Amino acid sequence: MDNKKVLVTGAAGHLGNVLVRELLEHGYEVRAMVLPNEDVSALVGLDIELKLGNVLEPTSLDRVMKGIDYVFHMAGIVSIMPDEEQLVWNVNVEGTRNVLKAARQAGVKRLVYTSSIHAFSRHWEGTIDEEVPFDPDNPVGAYDRTKAIATLAVKQAIHEGLDAVIVCPTGVIGPYDYRGSSMGELVNDLTRRRVHMLVEGAYDFVDVRDVAIGHRLALERGKTGQIYILSGHQIQLFQLKEMVQKINGLHTPTINVPIKLAKIGAVFATLYYRMAHKRPKFTEYALETVCSNSTVSNAKAKKELGYNPRDVLNTLSDTIKWWQTNKRKTGAF
Repeated sequence: MDNKKVLVTGAAGHLGNVLVRELLEHGYEVRAMVLPNEDVSALVGLDIELKLGNVLEPTSLDRVMKGIDYVFHMAGIVSIMPDEEQLVWNVNVEGTRNVLKAARQAGVKRLVYTSSIHAFSRHWEGTIDEEVPFDPDNPVGAYDRTKAIATLAVKQAIHEGLDAVIVCPTGVIGPYDYRGSSMGELVNDLTRRRVHMLVEGAYDFVDVRDVAIGHRLALERGKTGQIYILSGHQIQLFQLKEMVQKINGLHTPTINVPIKLAKIGAVFATLYYRMAHKRPKFTEYALETVCSNSTVSNAKAKKELGYNPRDVLNTLSDTIKWWQTNKRKTGAF
């Protein structure tokens, strides 16, 4: 790639700032789009061009895309709060449509869209791979539906001539988590021995650095119109706890909560979070996710992109070390 000027939307987020670092290491000239008044602590000291923009303001997108060769669109909102559902729709769906339109008008050479493993149908039995359909009517949550609808919008834009690739990460964890992501908070709570109850369930966790590498590989090696799942390793929650304890050398007794009882508790917990306007931790949505025990395949990304996620234990070790070193630089947790 001779011309290597890229735009990253959502650049100040966890995955966004790690992708920026990955691109810089490989010789790309990076323009990072951030919101006005957004916390950009994660980008301080990086050799980038910082531009203010908003996916809900088409004129700002036209401005930040001038002279850009490639776009990584990862700006989005994850929320289950009922009073934020309209905002989730606006940013994840309408915002993506605005980005697609601006990219076509700017003549970008390729767009890489960050979808989600949650965009796929949850009614699928068996291994989740790229053949599973996206579900715009997903009953589980607004985030799932909006990511599915936005992904279908990207596929339509591809059909209309846009060179784009779609990537679908699973549960992202890892260092450089300046704001404290939901997945990061789970690991941090385990580290600080704040978790005293666990349900039987599993989830696919993947290192944020590997997801960033996967994005770059999708740009460089991905085939137009293709979807690539960027997963890591499926880990039982009790295994995750044991790994964290092995790293810390600490032991925290925990109680295994029966799933039926957990579902009842989750109903009341969700109501509490909504009334208190706090970020949810233990919810019906979370239970639905970890209790599905779905197996995810990244075989296609490995074969076509050369994607190779690292071991979860290494990720946890690096993450905990990063937090211990940088806890004063971040207000997370």
